[in-house]
Amino acid sequence: MSSSFRPSIFYAQHFLKDPRLVTSLLNRCTIGYDDVVYEIGPGKGMITEQLAQRCKQVIAIEKDPRLSALLFQKFVSMPNVTIHEGDFLHYRLPRKPYKVFANIPFNITTAIVTRLTAEEYPPEDAYLAMQKEAAGMFVGRPHECLRSLLLKPWFEVEIVHRFRRKDFVPEPRVDVVMLRLRKRGPPLVNPADKQCFRDFVVYGFTTWRPTLSSILKGIFTWQQLKHMRRELAFDLDATPTSLSMEQWLNVFEYYKNVGNEQVIDRIVGSEKRLLQEQKRLQKVHRTRKYWRKQAGRPYQ
Repeated sequence: MSSSFRPSIFYAQHFLKDPRLVTSLLNRCTIGYDDVVYEIGPGKGMITEQLAQRCKQVIAIEKDPRLSALLFQKFVSMPNVTIHEGDFLHYRLPRKPYKVFANIPFNITTAIVTRLTAEEYPPEDAYLAMQKEAAGMFVGRPHECLRSLLLKPWFEVEIVHRFRRKDFVPEPRVDVVMLRLRKRGPPLVNPADKQCFRDFVVYGFTTWRPTLSSILKGIFTWQQLKHMRRELAFDLDATPTSLSMEQWLNVFEYYKNVGNEQVIDRIVGSEKRLLQEQKRLQKVHRTRKYWRKQAGRPYQ
């Protein structure tokens, strides 16, 4: 590999070395000849090449301009391969069925999963190579977390392959797995209640109190809490992560039945407020990082 590629290629992505491993992975997935498949961060196109032999159309999105030029040249004679140079996070996804198969950059894993799954038309099936710790968060292991609860009502989430570190170049310093996200049909939450459920769960996880009872007392009366403890079988002294997905769904259904306007007003917009706060913190982090860099730069 030319050294001229290394600074940008290897910045945040680790590439698979063995085409036989790619073949094995594709043999075990649902991608077929009638599918349109998106690939994020194709690198030098080893996965792209095999996808093109298996599906109707491949759209490979590569941010690195030098790699994009290489990919354009490599696939110029393959009409079912489209190379798009740009940032996947700003790419307009289709409004028709598609699938995803990608070895993604680890440093934007959460942003990529959010981008895919929050769309009005998410992929039918997605296979993403990512860090084991990130995959565990989406699966909800060892406990459900906010990200897993915002994902699992609409997607079946499972780890389908565990890589060896030496499968990649450069070799990562973390364990890597392939996560599968398969769109449910129908979802576990009524489409009309989607945002309501998301706000409800975000409220439960971002109201900084030690136990479920202290969090939920802002939503339910004490008599209602006792009813839930009895009927839904969970400990009110537990934390939000102690509840299973099924229990969260049951609590949400109870909330829909007994919630009053004042309570609903308190919860509506919780996810939006969380996202705004995250953006604010990211902006502060970028600003501080910039000024630390400036402070360490010698005078010109």
